[in-house]
Amino acid sequence: MKVLVINCGSSSLKYQLIDSETEQPMASGLCERIGIDGQLTHKVNGKKLKDEEKNAMPNHEVAVQLVLNELVNEEYGVIKDLSEINAVGHRVVHGGEKFASSVIINDEVIAAIAECNDLAPLHNPANLIGIEACKKVLPNVPMVAVFDTAFHQTMPEKAYMYGIPHKYYEDYKIRRYGFHGTSHSFVSKRLAELAGLDINNSKIIVCHIGNGGSVTAVLNGESVDTSMGLTPLEGIIMGTRSGSIDPAIIEFIAHKENKSIDEIMTILNKKSGLEGMSGLTSDFRDIRKGVADGNPLAKAAMEAYIYNIAKYVGAYTVAMNGVDAIAFTAGIGENAPEVRKGVMAHLGFLGVKADEEACKITAEEIMVSTKDSKVKVFIVPTNEELAIARETKALVG
Repeated sequence: MKVLVINCGSSSLKYQLIDSETEQPMASGLCERIGIDGQLTHKVNGKKLKDEEKNAMPNHEVAVQLVLNELVNEEYGVIKDLSEINAVGHRVVHGGEKFASSVIINDEVIAAIAECNDLAPLHNPANLIGIEACKKVLPNVPMVAVFDTAFHQTMPEKAYMYGIPHKYYEDYKIRRYGFHGTSHSFVSKRLAELAGLDINNSKIIVCHIGNGGSVTAVLNGESVDTSMGLTPLEGIIMGTRSGSIDPAIIEFIAHKENKSIDEIMTILNKKSGLEGMSGLTSDFRDIRKGVADGNPLAKAAMEAYIYNIAKYVGAYTVAMNGVDAIAFTAGIGENAPEVRKGVMAHLGFLGVKADEEACKITAEEIMVSTKDSKVKVFIVPTNEELAIARETKALVG
């Protein structure tokens, strides 16, 4: 089965065509600046076949058609005919309480996703645009929605309820939902295999840390707590997001600088985190360079970032009454040795011991704790596209 995986943003569209038998990507690419001037990058077997080129992309429907044209191109296409695409898997950010698992898309599912738009106003509308665009171009191909929030629907009430009047949950479904669920599910399963654990009898913590980041407690294969909340703003310090703060800070800044709620939310989402704390950028390479150059704000930002992640690992160890294995994944988790070592340095009380040489390795599936470490720690590269393809095959195949 060949599965086309679509991850649609407001002005972008990432894609992979995956052979579900080999679980290898046949082709992948990115459409950017949709609705502006359009830019398409296409790769086959991980190799870019041509430079990024401008394409007229007035909307996502045109972008989808351009992607399909690339896939069947006589010179560098990977399939001869669109009929070879057996299914399409769509990433959908927010499923609210409506979806605890992936589903085959129909009109009722589309309507239910739209009802969650106010919970993810930047993401869900874009995800729906991608679904509608694919329906028009591939009308007879079955499609599946895979939700970022679904994996976390196993959280108990004590973990997802906030300390606010219950009417806000009853009226607006304000609660912790969590995100990066596709990644946390994929990585926790793979970590169990690498650590020699029975996933159904295990205590696992996954640190998905990139420009966005979240930490999840996975007990016996199910999410029981996670750091992101109603939105992706809650939790650990991130690239440009503040993570969890005292809510009164919002009122304080509003009064001091005469700013609106919308203006402050922009600050917390797009101008805070590592970027805001360091005065540099959200790119971790710039933070690292700032530390090397003796920038005190960069050093303070990195130390706070590491400390923040370590606190969540400690909290989730308590939540599960222990931990068997820990995974680092995503851009920073896979590529920043100083972050892994820094977090592990806080976990000596758990019997965690870092393997100094292994910790230097990046972007590889490898154990970074010593053999005698009481808790096994691994780098586990995430693969959300493969996870979406697997979910799609399970429902369609």
